[in-house]
Amino acid sequence: PVIARVIEALLSREHQVTTEIRAETALARIAGGQRFDVIVCDLMMPQMSGFELYERLMAIAPEQARVMLFVTGGAFTAKARAFLDQIPGSVLEKPFDGATLTARVRRMMHG
Repeated sequence: PVIARVIEALLSREHQVTTEIRAETALARIAGGQRFDVIVCDLMMPQMSGFELYERLMAIAPEQARVMLFVTGGAFTAKARAFLDQIPGSVLEKPFDGATLTARVRRMMHG
């Protein structure tokens, strides 16, 4: 929740931001029809990991899965490492600063 609030504060200077701290809630929003330009998601979360969320989104809203930016502190399982190897360029390593985060989101939004 703390990291989510920091990311929200950084991005809300330039963007409309919706924050969820549970992947299940974010998945329900998207399944219900909400769409986002960029989804910033932690890779390792309790209950549902970022890569599990990605896999679920690929099944119901693949265009949303393709706009995910994963943040991670580098604590990888073998499954997480294999997943990240499949989606190069969609990972932002912690710690990161506001300018780097904002630039990555801007780049994802504008190609």
